[in-house]
Parts: sequence; C-alpha cells; structure tokens
Amino acid sequence: MKPNLVYIFADQLRLSSCGFAGDSKALTPNIDSLAAESRCFSNAISGHPVCAPYRASLFTGKYTTSTGMVINEIRMNPNHHSFAHVLHEQGYDTAYIGKWHLWANELGHHYEPRNSFVPPGEHRLGFDGFWAAYNFHHEYYNMYYHTDSAAKIPIEGYEPDGQTSLAIEQLKEKSAGQKPFAMFLSLGTPHDPWDISNVPPEYYEKFKDVEFSLPPNYQEHNDPYADNWAKFRSVGREKITDWLKVYYAMTANLDWNVGRLIEAVDELGLADNTIFIFTSDHGELFGAHGRRGKNIFYEEAVRVPFLLRWPGRVPQGSESDVCLNTCDIMPTLLSMLKLPIPAEVEGMDLSPFAFGEKGEEPEAAFLQGTGATADWSDGHEWRALRSKRFTYAIYRADRKELLFDNTADPFQMTNLAEQSDYEPVVLGFRKMLEKKMNEIGDTFESCSWYRDHWIEDRIIMRTARG
Repeated sequence: MKPNLVYIFADQLRLSSCGFAGDSKALTPNIDSLAAESRCFSNAISGHPVCAPYRASLFTGKYTTSTGMVINEIRMNPNHHSFAHVLHEQGYDTAYIGKWHLWANELGHHYEPRNSFVPPGEHRLGFDGFWAAYNFHHEYYNMYYHTDSAAKIPIEGYEPDGQTSLAIEQLKEKSAGQKPFAMFLSLGTPHDPWDISNVPPEYYEKFKDVEFSLPPNYQEHNDPYADNWAKFRSVGREKITDWLKVYYAMTANLDWNVGRLIEAVDELGLADNTIFIFTSDHGELFGAHGRRGKNIFYEEAVRVPFLLRWPGRVPQGSESDVCLNTCDIMPTLLSMLKLPIPAEVEGMDLSPFAFGEKGEEPEAAFLQGTGATADWSDGHEWRALRSKRFTYAIYRADRKELLFDNTADPFQMTNLAEQSDYEPVVLGFRKMLEKKMNEIGDTFESCSWYRDHWIEDRIIMRTARG
C-alpha cells in the first residue's frame, strides 16, 4: 500500500522554545524523542508568518501573492489544485481536524457559524474525507467543531486533548481500511491568549515558579513598522514573563498530545509506512525587536520546528540545513509519497534532503509580508530572504534595508546593511530578491491595493495570476 501521511502542526510554536533545539526551560520530552527518530530541518522557515497565509501556502505550494491570502480573516479563493486534491485523485482518504483559518469574510465574530463553519465543497480545498474543524478561535476550554452542518459539536474539556482523541480515533478507523490516508491535525496552542484559565492547571503548575526573563533583543519602544497586533500597550509589556509561563505550559500539554499520537501510530503498526510530521505555522516574539506576535521576518517569528519521521526510509536523529520554506512542503511530501506535483506549484521539491541525499537547493527562502495581520492597513509591508547564514529584508514604506548575520548575531541586533563592508552582500540579496519577485509576479503592492484589486467583501475574487 502507498505510504500514509500524518501531519500535525501547532500554532505559534517557535523552534527556539523546543527542548531539542536547546531550550532548557521547555518540557517537551515527546517532541525531543521524535526529533531523535526524525530528520530535523533546522532551517525550516514560515514563508509568511501569519496563520491564514501559512495555511494557504501549505495547501497550494504557492506564495502569498499567488494564493491571495494576504491577511487573516478573509476567505480564500478555492480555485487552486491543492494538496488534498492530489491526495484524493491518487486514491487517498483524508482527514482534517482543528483550525482551518481560510474561510471567514469579516473581522471578528469568530464564533458565528457564518464564520466558523466551512461547508462541504470547494472551500475545503479537496479535504473531502473526515472533517472536524472550525475556522478559528483561541479559547481552548469547552469549545466545538463542525462536521458537515453548521451545528456546533462540543469538545468537553481542553480542546487540544479532545482534538488529539479525534485524531487517534481516525487513525484506528483508517488503519482498518483499504486506502492509504493523509491526516492533518491543526492544534491551536500555544497561541495566545496566555491566561492561566486557558491552560490545564496541572501544566501551569510546572511553570508557575519558573523564572522567565525578557529576550536579549527586547526593546522598550514599539517597532515603528509594527501593526496594531504587534504593538504593545504598557500593561502588555508588564505581562511578558507571565505570558511565557502559560506559553510553555501550553507547549508542555502540546507535547503530551504529540506523544499520544505517536504512540497510537506505533501501536497500530503504522510507523514503517507512515510519514509523520510535526511542525508549526510560525513563532512569537514576546518583546523581541519591540514587537509581540508574528508577521515579521525576525528569527523568533519565522524559525519553526520541522521534524519528519519515516522509519527505515529517513535517517533517524539526523539534520538537514536546507532552507525549507512553507511552499516547499507540499511538493516535497508529494514527491516522497510518489504522487504528482501540480504544475502550478511554486515551491521546490526538497525530498532528496529528507532522504539524506543531495539535490538542488534554494539559495534562500523567500518571505513575504503583505500588510497588517488582519486588517487593511498600509505601511507594514516587507519582503525578505532567509539564507543559511543571513536574513535580508526591505520595507515597502521607506525602502529601509536590513541585513543580519544569523550565525554571528543570532538575536539580530546589528543591522549590517548600514555597514559599507557588507555592500556586496546587500547587492547580491537585492538581485536575488528582484529575480524571485519577478518569477512569481510579485509587484510589492500596498496592503490596500489587494483589497481594491482582488477582493470584494473580504472574499478573494482574483489574484495576480487569475
């Protein structure tokens, strides 16, 4: 039988807050054990570190300016040959559980069925098998999901626990079937709000007396390029270390659920024929560079864990430093499954690196920031390249350039673009960026341009290519 795929992704978990990545405060024994059994992509990058743009890129293999999903809380145009379309065309059964974030068409009102229920059909982007999902919310107790009607089906207790239980039930059912399967589990944690009431008490207890400090690159003033979601109010700055306690507690619970899912895969005898992925959509800054949230090219936002386990096929406990971008995930996994890659995909097939082999690799991951997190607000747009060593970025508003040597300066505190010695490096990145943008038709527009040219009532009607 063709290999199965289990893809589990957290929301807002940064690489640097995982134990296997060197964080001594993290309690992630299951994720750490998974890393020891996996191929770890140490330069996995969130190409647009915001929830909806990431998911659009994941499921289409395209960049944001080709999916049209330029901010959160708009509705994606379904006219793409998606990951799940290919899976079903090739005889796979699918399951999607958890947060979707590609359906709403208004800012707010997250709990209303008109925004939370994705009806069966084209807007599920080919996920025509088991569906237990909602558009999005970030409170995790006594929540709900939808199947094929607008009725809210309650999840008692802590949502990630209930969603993982649903996933385990699906594993049992699908392992008894005659088809290969692909299951995606999209968990909401450790996304804020980081209130004590939003995490199980037994996990908070593990961190309540742990001392957290502000990041080394903390700045007391808001980044002038930040949107309203990234700006701090004074009370927020006072809460950062308390937020971190809840963030790490949520991550510890997430780890427990990852362990449950791995155990189920192994006990059902699926491990040898199943590609198992653990990753995240983006990270979180917690005051680094004067920002909270994500939606920026800094390491805390874009570096995510990406662990790929396939016993007997992928080198265990190994690492690849290839720059794996979000849009590369679909073609890479389809290739590993020996399934066709749609011609419209813009990402690279990096499957040789998963198998420990050599292949063509990107010079850098191309990143896009197309506006405010969830509103039509100009002045926050940027483009960036993240190579193995450097991050190069440019803002649209004033064309300010930044260059960081991530090896020598991991907290990105020194802007080398302002130093004459690095002029040749900056010039090289400028040319690389221009080439990449031209290849995909990215003309570096303002956020409101997309609203005025692509979108009606927050529903994407057309994109740069359509």
